[in-house]
Amino acid sequence: MKKLTILSFTLNSAVLAFANQNAVASCADIITAFGNAGGAAAVSAVVGTADNGGYGLPMWVTAVDETGKVCGVINTSGQAGNANIGNYSWLGSRVISAQKANTANAFSLNGFSISSGNLYGLTLPGGSLNNLPFSNPVDATTAYLGDAATFATNSDPLNNKRIGGINTFGGGLALYNSSKIKVGAIGVSGDTSCTDHAVAWKIRALLNLNHVPGGFVSGWSGTPGFSVLGDELIIDTSGNSVANTYYQVSCAHNKISNPNAGAPTGVIITNTP
Repeated sequence: MKKLTILSFTLNSAVLAFANQNAVASCADIITAFGNAGGAAAVSAVVGTADNGGYGLPMWVTAVDETGKVCGVINTSGQAGNANIGNYSWLGSRVISAQKANTANAFSLNGFSISSGNLYGLTLPGGSLNNLPFSNPVDATTAYLGDAATFATNSDPLNNKRIGGINTFGGGLALYNSSKIKVGAIGVSGDTSCTDHAVAWKIRALLNLNHVPGGFVSGWSGTPGFSVLGDELIIDTSGNSVANTYYQVSCAHNKISNPNAGAPTGVIITNTP
């Protein structure tokens, strides 16, 4: 199995200096955090653990800076550099992971974090943000460029590009430094959307970029048994409509459970939408 590509992506673009805490962040912030967290080995350890739920499949992880520029793409199948990487992990999830990262970044602020899954119910018919996913379409001329053998490598064609896209599945989370300043976002895709969120939540914690200032879930009055940050994924298991809420429907398939609720996965399970 080939060595997992780490998030030490090319920094050909100029690294922006930080004049103060409010200066524009760069990919360097995310890359540095990734290296400090242990790189690809740490990400690989997160994927497939039992409390993530889902099928335990390989994942695509895309990071963007606060301007929406892709800092890098990794894949945990061990097949980076293989033109047949789509035989080992869902090829469609590469672009979806970038969409999720763009979504979380595009709709989160220094003072308010919105995960991609928080938007699910709001964008359904009858929701206040219905049709939001059509507002910022993916740049298809960029998203599908290049040789598949470069996917999830330092030469991935998405690197240093803004491909846009809105995706309301779980798995996209904004990244916040210790001063609660947004420095970008990550998007995870490759399993159920509930599992994608759980994996993204764990990766963000590893990066120590989880200093969330608050969000839709702040002040959650349920009894999940843990203190919420604000952009947790609330999964409704009642079967009722979640339209015009910031909930997502259950991802349970074939008796495979949703992620366990709790702080490690950032998942709240409820039956009261």
